[in-house]
Amino acid sequence: MIAFKFEKLKVWQKALDLADEIDKMTKTFPKEEIYVLTSQVKRAADSISMNIAEGSTGQSNPEFCRFLRYSLRSDIEVVNCLHLAIRRGYITEEIFQKHYQSCEEILIMISALIKSLN
Repeated sequence: MIAFKFEKLKVWQKALDLADEIDKMTKTFPKEEIYVLTSQVKRAADSISMNIAEGSTGQSNPEFCRFLRYSLRSDIEVVNCLHLAIRRGYITEEIFQKHYQSCEEILIMISALIKSLN
C-alpha cells in the first residue's frame, strides 16, 4: 500500500538506495572523519530523498521543483564527497565509480522530473 505520492517515484527509491549504500561505505572511514566527511556525505545522501519527499506532497509544481533543485544540490555534494574520499584513500576506484554512477543517474532523473513539471 502506497500512501504518499513520492513513494511511487523511481527517483525517490533510487535516492533511498544510494543513501543506504553511502551509509555502508562510511562505516569503513577512519574514526577521525566521523564528524567531518562521514557526517557530511551521509547528510547529503539522506537529503536527496528527503527533499523529494518533502516537495512532492501538497505542493504546487514550482514549489516541488524548488525542492527537487535542493535534491540536485545534495546529489552534487555527494559526488564532491566521493572525490574527497578517493583522494584521501578511504574508498577504491570501484566504489567511487559505483556511487558516482548512481549519483549521475539520480541527477538525470531529477532533471527530467523538473523538466516535466515546467
